[in-house]
Amino acid sequence: MLCLRQVCLFTLRHYQARTLSSDLLLSQINSCTHEDEVFSLVGRNKARLSEKHVGIALNMLWQLQKKRPLLLRTSDYIRNHSQFLTLCVLAENKVEHMEDEAVVDTLYSILRLNVEDHDSLAEVLVTEAWKRLERQVLLSLPALSKFALCLHKQRRHFSPAIGQVAHIVDVKLDSIEDIRILSVLMISISDVISQSFQDRLLHKAEQLLEEKNEVHFNYAKRILQFLQNVKLRYHPLVEKCNNIFLKSASRLDIHNISLIFGLYEQLGFDSAEFRLVAKQLLSETIDDYYDPETFSKLFFTLGPMAGSKVRERLVVTAVHMAEEFSSHQVLVILKAMQKMKCRSSHLLKKMASVLHKHLDNYHVLQLVKLTQYLVVLHCHDLELFAKLKMLLLGFLKSNVIPADTAAIIRVLAMLPSLQVEEEMINKAAAVLPQCRLHHLNCIATAFVKWNHHDQLQWQNGSELCGNLLQKLNDYGFQRLRKADNLNHLLEELTHVNGGWFEEVLSEETVAVCQRLADQITWANVLPLSFFLVRTNHHCPALLDKIASVTVEHRDKIHPFEIYFILFLFSALNYDPPANEEFFESCIRCLTSNLSFFETHHLVLLGHVLAVAGYFPPVLIKRIFNVSFLSKLDAELEVLPETVKQKVRLHLMKLNRAVCLECPELHIPWFHERYCQRVFCNSSSRINPLRQHVHRMLTEILGGSNYTRISVLTPYYYEIDFECILDENKKPLSYMAQNIPLDDVHGIHLRHDIKDEGRKALPPGAQKIALEFLDSKAFSKNSRHLKGEPAVKKRHLEMLGYRVVQIPHFEWNSMVLSGKGEQLEYLRRHLYGIQ
Repeated sequence: MLCLRQVCLFTLRHYQARTLSSDLLLSQINSCTHEDEVFSLVGRNKARLSEKHVGIALNMLWQLQKKRPLLLRTSDYIRNHSQFLTLCVLAENKVEHMEDEAVVDTLYSILRLNVEDHDSLAEVLVTEAWKRLERQVLLSLPALSKFALCLHKQRRHFSPAIGQVAHIVDVKLDSIEDIRILSVLMISISDVISQSFQDRLLHKAEQLLEEKNEVHFNYAKRILQFLQNVKLRYHPLVEKCNNIFLKSASRLDIHNISLIFGLYEQLGFDSAEFRLVAKQLLSETIDDYYDPETFSKLFFTLGPMAGSKVRERLVVTAVHMAEEFSSHQVLVILKAMQKMKCRSSHLLKKMASVLHKHLDNYHVLQLVKLTQYLVVLHCHDLELFAKLKMLLLGFLKSNVIPADTAAIIRVLAMLPSLQVEEEMINKAAAVLPQCRLHHLNCIATAFVKWNHHDQLQWQNGSELCGNLLQKLNDYGFQRLRKADNLNHLLEELTHVNGGWFEEVLSEETVAVCQRLADQITWANVLPLSFFLVRTNHHCPALLDKIASVTVEHRDKIHPFEIYFILFLFSALNYDPPANEEFFESCIRCLTSNLSFFETHHLVLLGHVLAVAGYFPPVLIKRIFNVSFLSKLDAELEVLPETVKQKVRLHLMKLNRAVCLECPELHIPWFHERYCQRVFCNSSSRINPLRQHVHRMLTEILGGSNYTRISVLTPYYYEIDFECILDENKKPLSYMAQNIPLDDVHGIHLRHDIKDEGRKALPPGAQKIALEFLDSKAFSKNSRHLKGEPAVKKRHLEMLGYRVVQIPHFEWNSMVLSGKGEQLEYLRRHLYGIQ
């Protein structure tokens, strides 16, 4: 009995001493301020380390790294240290004894220290965590999100473990109140969720973003990454994230700003306000970016927004740093140059020379992008293009992915003087059954171009190409006829435009959309509207359905989406059955939500409504305001050049429309200089058709002094021909009216243009505006006049003209094939003879 008591006392003392020692060791590990201190403790206490010590030590190593700037971290040193290997072995051996959350924390720590995904410890930890989930061990939501992030970092996007995580999130979604946890879970499970689950996640994210006053910008970034992963352009949620970025602007660095711009580009979103903030932040710190990685991001982000002086600085720095750029950074610089429309031949030559040593580092789609950038930038390095052609042809022969094959063929067609080989036709034919419409369009457009330019220089080349094009047609029609889901079809049509598709499949596609019209909902009216605008199709059945769905579900559709829907009806000049109800309902929604629109978007909205004949006073007065126009000028400075020109042009057109149609609003005409500059910079508009018609009008009217060609009216409408008929429909001489005749070689700008428009004509006399309308004035395969030419006719009539519009399909018809028939046609229209 005495011996037993002594043994028990010894055991108790040993246990107490070990506990005290262990607690002290944990405290010492937690107190470390450098990695070497952790390794020293591990080295001295190997035999005493429990699973808890091991987990805490690995976590401490990551926490110490986390405190350092990215460029000062020493992950390589840590991973190669002998005591780190000791910790990994101990962790692997003790993993079954670890607490549930310790397993996840340890996995997270080693992955953040850049341990390889296939490392044995990483594999063991993932397996152990997954086993516990399968045993329905209830991890806390923070631990679950951390485990999901680990799986995402390891690219286990479709693993059973991610499926298990997704199931738990589905069950617990209503109880998640932390946007950080939700955002991590969303990007981690995005590849294994259903449409309904996706909608629930989006609703929950919106709800949490609205409820929280302060949301870290990292969480908003993850929300955007989720939208990118599921390929969803969901404007309301992106706007909420954009507002978070604006509030957090002072904390954003170049890495975050460039990532946000990249996400916006993928999601089809742009924010001039964020551009302005980013431009200011980056311009103030431009000298801080001296390493290749951060500078390439600066060049890509700031370059397209910068003024000429800053651009020049960026270009000079890029030239000096060129040799240091990695293959990826060269790609980033070239993409930025394309967006900037940079014409620095010195920088382009430098990038081309650097590329020679990087070509083998690119995968196939990077080579495709690279080739496209170089062609658009007019690179003249023939040796580089020869290498690119060889690499692309090599990828084409070995590639089995239809999308990649189509991309390679598309970019090969951009290369000059490419001799098409028979093997390319065979390769294209092999992937056709698996191709989507976009891929078929890329392949067909390329081979049509090669065939047209006689680049199939081998026996039976044209015949083989013709057979391939026929197969393309067959597969395109077959794919459309099998379509039974409108949402899937619209998704497939997103990137299809022009070329072969426009010529061959657009009519059939519209017919399929009509067949699936009962599937049109408030959620897909926007992509359907985009498709009809892009293809320029006037389809009353679809337009009427879009209008009725929009009116019925107006409250569910975002104001910005309503703007695009109205753009469709305005551009196509189409009035649905309940026209007034449709437009007024949409306008009420828009005018009560003007805060959703950026300054330049309001200008575009105003123009769209003006073309349709609507001028909401609240919108017009807001636009034609000094403070608004000042803000617009600031926004335009950071917008892409094409958008900038479009907004300025539409502001002029809106100004003109308001002056002519709403004189009671007393809005002044302030675009005189703009219009003169535009016309001064434009090329001569006297084409052979105008010269031919001018000679016939001279013959009809009795002399060249009775008609004018290429006339500028007040408010700067250009009309093809103008003449004046008196009350007896006899032509009046311009010389007699003291109105100068324009030179037939081009437009003369006169400072008295508005005064001339006010000159009184003899009583009963009338000015005639003769306009020739080409195919652009009409909807595709239709004789329905589009919005812009209809507005021009309306405005010219307000300026006192009788407008005669000559459609191309009448002028070019067989009925008017002879000069005599053309003269008679013109005479009847000029004199209003039926």
